Amino acid sequence: MAQADIYADLKRDHDKHRELLKQLAELKGDGAKRQSLFETFRLEIAAHAAAEEESLYATMLGNPDLRDEARHSVAEHKEVDDLIGEMMDLDFASDEWESKFFHMRHRYEHHIDEEEEEMFPAADKELDAETERKLAAVYEERKPKELELAKAAPAGGDERE
Repeated sequence: MAQADIYADLKRDHDKHRELLKQLAELKGDGAKRQSLFETFRLEIAAHAAAEEESLYATMLGNPDLRDEARHSVAEHKEVDDLIGEMMDLDFASDEWESKFFHMRHRYEHHIDEEEEEMFPAADKELDAETERKLAAVYEERKPKELELAKAAPAGGDERE
């Protein structure tokens, strides 16, 4: 097994999300296919965000030098989740859905770029290797559990605790 690396785990998920967003952007007019692929994206991003918050963000919130970045990222998770919730109520073949999708995509890609370019390097500088290893283990344990919780919860809701 490869050495646990929280930043590599998160980046791997981000790359998967970028690919799903690209595929969604290329779908035109097929509401059923778009809805199915979007549900895959919704579940993936919900599980990722929750596990990320329970591992890396929880630790960052306890560090005064990293707290503001973690708070900012948690707020962006909520913003994207709210947008996804709004999209779930729209006709997946509509222009309105597509317009909201491109807005959500822009916000989410900005968020993950910011994490990779600013937050991860800042955290890596502050956290020791043992802490990062533990965070990776927490993330890898939590993500499948969060995926199951996401399947049972609507997007944009605050039902997950």
